[in-house]
Amino acid sequence: MATYKSKFGYKIIVFLTVIFGTIIGFMIYQNEPIKVIVSVCGIFALVYGFFLYLNFSTEYTITKDNLLKVKCGFIYNKLFDINKIRSIKKSENLISSPAPSLDRIELTYEQYGLIIISPKDKFEFANELTKKNRKIENKLTE
Repeated sequence: MATYKSKFGYKIIVFLTVIFGTIIGFMIYQNEPIKVIVSVCGIFALVYGFFLYLNFSTEYTITKDNLLKVKCGFIYNKLFDINKIRSIKKSENLISSPAPSLDRIELTYEQYGLIIISPKDKFEFANELTKKNRKIENKLTE
């Protein structure tokens, strides 16, 4: 059994910081009441906390039973049969998925299934999957 943590989503953190900083800066510039600014800061802190929780709790486990367990906090927890995975390739798809980082890979399974994930070591992860199922077409390149 091998567990791979998700790559950390720094780009998303930077994006959130710019958006939140701009909004708070504009509120200060407009002389909004301090209670409103503090309330908005509290909401932003909750969003940051939730995003950090998802970053640190997302993991991908390859089990001895040829299953891929994908866990993203309390939101997403699914099992995929490795024998039904057809291909692995790099992805720039921004679809909502259990992948906190934007450095993603795409797994296709069964006829039309698709899952986007972001393991820290995507090449080792892909190699481990292809050891379990030699039929997987590994399209990842360094």
